Amino acid sequence: MLGCKTANQHIITINNSLDEARAFETVEINASDLTLNAGEDFQSFSVKDLKTNTILASQFVDNNQDGKVDVLLFQPEIEANSSKQYELLVVDESKKAESIDYCYSRFVPERTDDYAWENNKVGFRTFGPTAQKMVEDKVKGGTLSSGIDAWLKRVEYPIINKWYKKDETEKGAYHKDYGEGLDNFHVGVSRGVGGIAVKLDSVYYFSKNFTSWKTITTGPIRTSFVLEYADWDANGKTISETKHITLDYGSNLSKFEIELSGTESIHTGLTLHEKDGEDTQNQASGWVSYWQPHDDSELGTGVVVPNANMVSSTLYNTSLKDRSNLFTEVKVNDGIAIYYAGFGWKKAGEFNSKKEWNAYLESFSKKIDNPLQITFN
Repeated sequence: MLGCKTANQHIITINNSLDEARAFETVEINASDLTLNAGEDFQSFSVKDLKTNTILASQFVDNNQDGKVDVLLFQPEIEANSSKQYELLVVDESKKAESIDYCYSRFVPERTDDYAWENNKVGFRTFGPTAQKMVEDKVKGGTLSSGIDAWLKRVEYPIINKWYKKDETEKGAYHKDYGEGLDNFHVGVSRGVGGIAVKLDSVYYFSKNFTSWKTITTGPIRTSFVLEYADWDANGKTISETKHITLDYGSNLSKFEIELSGTESIHTGLTLHEKDGEDTQNQASGWVSYWQPHDDSELGTGVVVPNANMVSSTLYNTSLKDRSNLFTEVKVNDGIAIYYAGFGWKKAGEFNSKKEWNAYLESFSKKIDNPLQITFN
């Protein structure tokens, strides 16, 4: 009929150019990517898989914290060397996918002042200014470290709040495994899983605890937050450091995007603990791993550096307590260093050997260097 006009559909085509299937990779749709029809609200959209006719789990994020949602997140599943289409549309509440905040993070004042984060695979925490001051004032129970602690979970559901709550009535409860996992990962002044250092004249210099925090988002797809650090000294150089950390559903690795000044590269470390593990250093693919015996199980830790920004790697072994780390040197580009760091615990049932853990890191590296290609209708 003359005069009739159909509103534009918002069709997204996602292409996978690799020879392997893709899943648990987060697609970001910016509000600025779309031309909305009259009366449409970006925040009202759901994501529909046009092949299966199902509504996917999704999440809106206000990345710049200006009070307006600017990004929509979802995770497609796409076969090797193929493409798939999705539609953004408004659906009834009854048809929306169930939303569980598997990806979660928060400041934890009841345990001094940790900041903790997790998804359905892994958990982490690091330490704040009160814990630092306790050490400096020689008060028992403090922690002075900018290292990243690993919480070894073996259940899909969130455990952070549950474990901290139990610790209030049973001190040290999260150091015991009641069937969900535990924190039996020693950090000390080591870099833990992905803490940073600046190396000058063969010496590694570290920041202290974070000084402030800001939670950006939690949800079914992603948790992200920002940690600020006081300027610190590296043999006469003043280093500024702000960590932007994200952890997505299905990933064993957190993404670290670090704003820096005062250095052209950083070294991110994996603690060697008892020094009885096996390291793998793969600069060609941009990753390192450390596979080690761990109590009654085994543990793999790893760092992946995207886009050929891994400068070097070093197995640094010293007699100084907690100072031995497998270091990866990461280039700082335009004031930002980016890498991914995390772990796989054999007892969680996903990685049973060094070979399997290294294969995961190799695949992860290939995928971040060959991201899914997105086109709009």
